[in-house]
Amino acid sequence: MAAPPLPPPQFFHSTGAATAPDSPTPLSLLPQCSSLRELKQVHAFAIKTHLLDYPSTITRLIGSCTARPNAASMAHARKLFDQVSHPDTILFNILSRGYSRLNSGLSLEAVSLFVRVLAIGLTPDDYTFPSLLKACAVSKALQEGKQLHCFALKLGLVDHNIFVSPTLINMYTECGDVNGARRVFNSVKSPCVVTYNSMITGYARASRPNETLSMFREMQARDLVPNDVTMLSVLSSCALLGSLDLGKWVHEHVKKNEFDRFVKVNTALIDMYAKCGSLEDAVSVFREMELRDTQAWSAIIMAHGTHGRSFEAISMYEEMKRARVPPDEITFLGLLYACSQTGLIEEGYKFFRRMSEECGINPGIKHYGCMVDLLGRAGRLEEAYNFINELPIKPTPILWRTLLSACSSHDNVQMGKQVVEQIFKLDDSHGGDYVIFSNMCSRAGHWEEVDRMRKLMGDRGAVKVPGCSSIELHNVVHEFFSGDGVRSISMAIHRSADELFKELKLVGYVPDTSLVNHADMEEEEKEITLRYHSEKLAIAFGLLNTPPGTTIRVVKNLRVCRDCHSAAKLISSMFSRRIILRDVQRFHHFEDGKCSCGDYW
Repeated sequence: MAAPPLPPPQFFHSTGAATAPDSPTPLSLLPQCSSLRELKQVHAFAIKTHLLDYPSTITRLIGSCTARPNAASMAHARKLFDQVSHPDTILFNILSRGYSRLNSGLSLEAVSLFVRVLAIGLTPDDYTFPSLLKACAVSKALQEGKQLHCFALKLGLVDHNIFVSPTLINMYTECGDVNGARRVFNSVKSPCVVTYNSMITGYARASRPNETLSMFREMQARDLVPNDVTMLSVLSSCALLGSLDLGKWVHEHVKKNEFDRFVKVNTALIDMYAKCGSLEDAVSVFREMELRDTQAWSAIIMAHGTHGRSFEAISMYEEMKRARVPPDEITFLGLLYACSQTGLIEEGYKFFRRMSEECGINPGIKHYGCMVDLLGRAGRLEEAYNFINELPIKPTPILWRTLLSACSSHDNVQMGKQVVEQIFKLDDSHGGDYVIFSNMCSRAGHWEEVDRMRKLMGDRGAVKVPGCSSIELHNVVHEFFSGDGVRSISMAIHRSADELFKELKLVGYVPDTSLVNHADMEEEEKEITLRYHSEKLAIAFGLLNTPPGTTIRVVKNLRVCRDCHSAAKLISSMFSRRIILRDVQRFHHFEDGKCSCGDYW
């Protein structure tokens, strides 16, 4: 007698009464599937044996597709989902979470699907919005995210839900609306650690370190215990500010709470110390680490590179190889950067080739930039120009700007003109391009070209970024802008700068007035302009407010100019001070009248 037919499929919800048998089935192999092909084999067997008639089977198959999602596995999961006539919220949440894990435009498919299932009566729950908002964050879809925000508000899921508020804050910050994220944070009546972390991370990503640290202090005042995620953002903000004293205080907090057991926190400490000018502390943290991954090795290699310790960076790479830790793109970026700082051209080419030929890592725009910088600094401008033109990708304005800086360093106006025209074809809104080329022309006496650049700059609305330098004293960061005379403290510093440069002239300092590109300016006016450059004001403030022998640490937002570089060398000798100046490109360690860069910058 033939066996009775199985009951028809019951595709009403993923956790309904109809369930798969308890006995072992091929479905137990799903967690072991390493490819979509293997998963489809299990799927086919489920169809053949009528296991697909049970709703829980669909749920497990979709869950396996979304566990490690890619475009193909999500397409298969979507086909399975579309077979369910009345999917429930749990099944949708599983599929939506898979979409949110894709780093591509496909992530937004979750939102489109959400609109469709709402039409058939699906009711969202606490777990629905986090994945949808994450999908919007990945896709930078601010408008869709705002619509979901409104819907979540209507359902009352924002103020009292520990999952929705943090993902909302993250969505706004990822989409570039940090103020929108803060409004969400302010609306939460009792923010938890996760909510604070989302806001702190958002400020850190937006390069707003002061707000990051303010939120951290507020979090502590509420007696909320920070975790390793908190410390990563706080340390990155200390690094951005160049605030060594504050960074050391955070390090003590890290040790006290045993966050230094996390490799990522130690890596952030290495980066913080390096960017705050204390390479010795960075090396100390690295050496004390019990476990060092690729990121930690890359961080210490980059630290040596930015401080101009090229041979030490290469030595660390050799040690990394002996430890059998595989390099990544950041490792090679640090090596190429190190080579560019001291003109190690052959070594730079060697690492550039090894990166792709031996390690299978495709160079990115930053690696190409390092090679252009390496060739440009060495004066091989034609070679650098040809290198950019022969790239397998379309050159970016940043690559051409790197070469423009090299043309300026070598006073090659003819090449500079070709390069600046290439830049303007791609982006004519960056004020620094006009200024660099104008300065080149003024030093060469090409005043007609200087006037042309000024007119173009005005017509196109390009704005020059003002020079800003900061110095930390007693846990307070003081900022100085070139020529700034607004604050009362600046007037005192200006008087101090006046006295300082009188003394400098007595020991041979000659202001490089060729850097001031105003033909109608008197020499005395040009000297005053140079005297009040932001880094000189910050150094003068440090001399005035620290005991003799104290190291002065200054952070500048632009590249240090030649005149300030010369002055800093003389000041370090005159006052027996060590001056560590971090500009946008590297660190300069001034001591006994010399600089660590060897004037190769």
